[in-house]
Amino acid sequence: MPTSSSGRPALHGQVALVAGATRGAGRGIARALAEAGATVYCTGRSVTGGPSPYKRPETIDETAALITAAGGRAIAIRVDHTKEEEVKALVARIQKKHRRLDVLVNSIAGEEPLMGQYGSFWDVDLTHADRVLRQALVSHVVTAKHVAQVMVRRQRGLIVEVTENDALGGGGNPLAWSVKLSIKGLALNMAGELRAHGVTAVAITPGFLRSEAMLEHFGVTEANWRDGGAKDSNFLESESPLFVGRAVAALAGDARMIERTGQLWSSWELSRDYGFTDADGSRPDWGAREQLDFSMFPPSFLALYRTGLELQRDWLRRLAARTDNALRQLPPAQATRDRARPRVAGRRRVALPKARSKPRRRK
Repeated sequence: MPTSSSGRPALHGQVALVAGATRGAGRGIARALAEAGATVYCTGRSVTGGPSPYKRPETIDETAALITAAGGRAIAIRVDHTKEEEVKALVARIQKKHRRLDVLVNSIAGEEPLMGQYGSFWDVDLTHADRVLRQALVSHVVTAKHVAQVMVRRQRGLIVEVTENDALGGGGNPLAWSVKLSIKGLALNMAGELRAHGVTAVAITPGFLRSEAMLEHFGVTEANWRDGGAKDSNFLESESPLFVGRAVAALAGDARMIERTGQLWSSWELSRDYGFTDADGSRPDWGAREQLDFSMFPPSFLALYRTGLELQRDWLRRLAARTDNALRQLPPAQATRDRARPRVAGRRRVALPKARSKPRRRK
């Protein structure tokens, strides 16, 4: 358990909200934040007696019970994060009780079944596209919007967007691509606004995650998970959901976390920096593998994957060059800081000064 200089758990007295704490990464993050001393609100749609729309057995009540049994503090509240009025009421409830909200983790709809299609984008079934985007993307924006207002007033806080893959891509169809890429961009864009208010926003990805569904896929349990390596050797470098959870907890306990704002981080990178381990004491490092085992994939897939990575690399290089040029075109930093920016002061919003119109050229 990470501790502070006082000997208390590193997050003692802090309050965290894990949106989508039902299973997988969300559950692991909720457990790790509580392990580090935070009071954790576990939210989602799946509760005892009200099973998941995904037809999964896990519930937020079960997550809270696991935390409590381990000596932590957790509160399970059913919330549909696509409904803004429910999110607003949740944040108001937390604020009324604790007068603070230190950490938000958006792990909503990470295993949305409708994003599980694989195939060419011109063959994708778009029947439920609007529902997918609202559940897996808009819900993140809704939740971050209302939590950020609390954090900005306190001039501190951490917002974590949980995504997939430490590169731009993620998923096997355009709905999944759009969601995973947008979540990474959401953290980046929020960070640009929030840094001046002392609030950190990042995206984070686990490695090969041993979620409940993945364990079922390999026909193993957390006790004998290494047996799954006979089916896929990459699985031997997998991590439990608690590992990415400890990554978030380590970041939340870092007094200099603002220096990491806006970036896409991985569980294994943060483990290298902060030194935490997985539940069994191991330190899985997905990024350290010199070569992954692709023997189960056909050559056509590998060719497609390689082309995508090459295009992504070139795209990023050009984008970096354009960004450097845009920075050169800005006025000096002091002049930029002197210009007012919108800020939240209680309920009052201070607006940007209106731009002056260009003088008309005399004929």
